[in-house]
Amino acid sequence: MSHNSVDHLVKMANQIAACIPAADAEAKVQSTATHIKKFWSPSMIKNIREYTAEGGAGLTPAAAEAVATLAK
Repeated sequence: MSHNSVDHLVKMANQIAACIPAADAEAKVQSTATHIKKFWSPSMIKNIREYTAEGGAGLTPAAAEAVATLAK
């Protein structure tokens, strides 16, 4: 996976987490994860999960938590 691809996935995950409406932090994480599951391809999800497992630099806390829930 290219560095540019990872940067794009990080940017998208952060934007989703920042813009998705939610009542509280937990709801924001769950809504972000739901959005990613619904609209991202399996390969995109695999790539962001692998990146997060390697530290996930650049992901906001909400985006990183949402990605972490994708493994469950």
